[in-house]
Amino acid sequence: MSANTVKTTWVAVADGEKGLLFRNDDTDQQPLLTVLRKEEIENPSQGEQAANRRGRMQDNGAGGVQRSAVEDTDWHELGKERFAKDFAEILNKAVLKNAFDRLMLFAPPQAMGRLRDELRDDVRDKLVLEETSDLTNHPVEEIEQKIAEHFKTEPDFEADLRRTS
Repeated sequence: MSANTVKTTWVAVADGEKGLLFRNDDTDQQPLLTVLRKEEIENPSQGEQAANRRGRMQDNGAGGVQRSAVEDTDWHELGKERFAKDFAEILNKAVLKNAFDRLMLFAPPQAMGRLRDELRDDVRDKLVLEETSDLTNHPVEEIEQKIAEHFKTEPDFEADLRRTS
């Protein structure tokens, strides 16, 4: 890639149930995000998905008089894991098509961990910003501001003077 080639930057914002993909059509210091894709799953709370009561089983220890609780499957958490896998797969496929050169990723800590586990190495190599923030329900302008803040640099007046002399 030559030095004059424009690099395509994608911004991925996700939590356990919703993900947004943007393309930055301007600089890191002054981002202008265009929505590429929105992914969302319906993932009711665990209470809405669980069985009425936890299961019980006879425990043969202590003469078979004990009853042990059997932990119910946490369908809500499984939904979040499945979503992270599916959202990461979108990024994994896109990198194979050279759809982006750089990636910025925003997700809350638990979702970030799940996504990181599912991303290919070549996607991780393109990460220029990885922040544990939940921005999925924030306006696009706030996401742009967050990016600009991260890449904000102090003016280099000395460099400006060298360029003009």
